[in-house]
Amino acid sequence: MADTFVVLLRAHLTFPESGSLKAKRAQLNSVKAHLRQRMGASVAEVAHQDAWQRSTLAIALAGGSAGRCEDAADAICRALDARFPQGVRIERSLASWSDLEALG
Repeated sequence: MADTFVVLLRAHLTFPESGSLKAKRAQLNSVKAHLRQRMGASVAEVAHQDAWQRSTLAIALAGGSAGRCEDAADAICRALDARFPQGVRIERSLASWSDLEALG
């Protein structure tokens, strides 16, 4: 039986030139749309919703092989690095369905 894999990324973003929540949200909505439409990711802002210059996104991808999930995660990391040259911090974790079942 083929396994299922999921990769979860947490991206800590900064918007140093943002002067308002409205400006940050405009930039953030563009980033989220790109990740959803072009990368096939599920995306949610999970922290700093009321901060003008910071945001944390949770990004999830699922696939039938660990390699494909890792390749897609690498592409997302490259896209975020290009979009945020001042720096982005990304944490990532890969798990198989079997790994998750073992957790209960």
